[in-house]
Amino acid sequence: MPKEYPVKPDLTGVVYGRNAVSELLKSNRPIDKILVKKDSKESPLSVIVSKAISLGIPVVEADKRKLDDYSPNHQGVVALVPEREYASLEDIFALAESRGEKPFIVILDHINDPHNLGAVIRSAECAGVHGVIIPKRNAATLNATASKAAAGADAHIPVCKVSNITFAVEELKQRGVWIYSAEAGNTSIYDTDLTGPVAVVLGSEGEGVSRLVREKSDFIISIPMYGKLNSLNVSSAAAIILFEAAKQRKC
Repeated sequence: MPKEYPVKPDLTGVVYGRNAVSELLKSNRPIDKILVKKDSKESPLSVIVSKAISLGIPVVEADKRKLDDYSPNHQGVVALVPEREYASLEDIFALAESRGEKPFIVILDHINDPHNLGAVIRSAECAGVHGVIIPKRNAATLNATASKAAAGADAHIPVCKVSNITFAVEELKQRGVWIYSAEAGNTSIYDTDLTGPVAVVLGSEGEGVSRLVREKSDFIISIPMYGKLNSLNVSSAAAIILFEAAKQRKC
C-alpha cells in the first residue's frame, strides 16, 4: 500500500505569529476564529486571547501539531480569516486625501518572494505610504508567509492587485502622479525631489524593473553604493528609498 501523507491546510486566509495577529485584531478585517496553543501561559498570547474575546471572535485551543500544519513559525497563535479583499486605486487616493497628503505609492513590478513582499509592505506602512500595487499574475501574493513578514502591516495599508502594471502606471500618470523607478547606477535618491505625488517602482529580485515600465517612468533613481557590490535586496532598497522620501515629505 502506498504511504499516506497528511494534507497540509490551505494557507489562503491564514495569519500567524503574535505581531501579525495582534495587528490584525486592531484592523477592521473580519476574522473567523483564532487558534492558540493549548495550555499556553505566555503573556503575549493572553493579551491576544482577551482582545479576541472582547471582539466576539471565537478562540479555540489547539495542540502544537495542529498549529505546525499551518506554519512552524506560528509562535502559538493562528488566525483564520476570509479570503482577503484587495483594495482599488480609488482606495489609495482616498486615503491620501483623508490625510491631506499628496499620493505616496509603491509599485512592485513582479516581486516573487513572499518574504520580500511582506517586508516591503512593512516598510511602506511605517514610512507613511498610502498604498502598494502588485500584479495579479506571476508574482507573490499576500499569503500567510507574506503577512507574517509584514508583521501585521498589511492590515493597515491598502494593497491593490492590478492586471497590468504598465496600464496602472499610465493611469497614475494621468492622475498627476510622478513615476520613479529604482534601478542601479542612475540619479541618486538624495539628489531627487520626492515631495510631490510619487509612485516608487521596485523591480523583481532577478530582473529589476521591466523594460516597458522603465520606459514609461518619469525618473530613474538609485541608491548610491560604496562597497564592492552594486545592489541591495529589494526589501532593503525599499526601506532606504521610502524613508528618504518620507523624510523629504515631512520636512
